[in-house]
Amino acid sequence: MLLILVTNSDMATSEHNLSSYNENELPDASNMRIGIVVSEWNNDITFALLDGAKEVLFKSGILEHNLRIIKVPGSFELPTAAAFMLEYYDVQGVITLGSVIRGETAHFDFVCQAVAQGVKDVSLKFIRPVIFGVLTDDNRQQSIDRSGGKHGNKGTEAAVTCLKMIALQQSMRSSWGPGFTI
Repeated sequence: MLLILVTNSDMATSEHNLSSYNENELPDASNMRIGIVVSEWNNDITFALLDGAKEVLFKSGILEHNLRIIKVPGSFELPTAAAFMLEYYDVQGVITLGSVIRGETAHFDFVCQAVAQGVKDVSLKFIRPVIFGVLTDDNRQQSIDRSGGKHGNKGTEAAVTCLKMIALQQSMRSSWGPGFTI
């Protein structure tokens, strides 16, 4: 069996909305269990990200009782809360949503680095998709543009990614099965 992984590494530009997707290409989410962890810091931005994520998940058929949403004080807490979800709830993937806007100090760099590393670490620890839906922008306008504005909605993109990664993991499990050896 040949496995090919294709990624899209394009970045948003002023002329490009990356949040468009083909609904017909999304996996059926009716049997998926997904968690969303959303930061309350910059909540006008993060709750717009949440709306984008929920819209995709519901269009894909997720049942309301299979969607768990928790709020945390800031983006720094997202990895810990994602780990809590994977530990205490029976979810197949977690979407993390936050917004860190550059200020006048190095705080931005430390928070962004820690959150990105933390989300990756949680995903690898639990062998489940944990999706990085955190905006790391230079100013508030960039965050607005990426949370439902002219660049689309990073929450939408995060939900699409989560659905596809859960489906990928399911397909690999079903084709090879746990404990497969050569």
